[in-house]
Amino acid sequence: MAAVIASLAGALILAGIVYDIARLITPDEPRRPPLARLRGRRAAQAEAERWLVGLRLHDRIDAATYQRRMSTLAHGQRRGTTGPTNTVGGRHG
Repeated sequence: MAAVIASLAGALILAGIVYDIARLITPDEPRRPPLARLRGRRAAQAEAERWLVGLRLHDRIDAATYQRRMSTLAHGQRRGTTGPTNTVGGRHG
C-alpha cells in the first residue's frame, strides 16, 4: 500500500514538473485573448472613434486627418505610427 501511495505522489510531482516546464517554453500570450480583454479593447476602440468624431465636429482636425485616423482605427490601431499630427490648438498647460 505504501508503494502505491509513493508512486502516486511521484507521478503527481512529475506531472507538476512537466507542466511547469511546458509553461516556461511556450509563449506567454495565448492564441485568443480572454473575453474581458477583448471587451476592453473594443471599448477603447469605440472611445477612440467617439473622440475622433468629436474632434471633427468641433473643427479641430481636417477631413483628411479624420479619414486617415479612422482608417488606422479600422485596421486595429488606436494610435498612429508617426505620433500626433494635429497642430491646431497645441497643448494646454
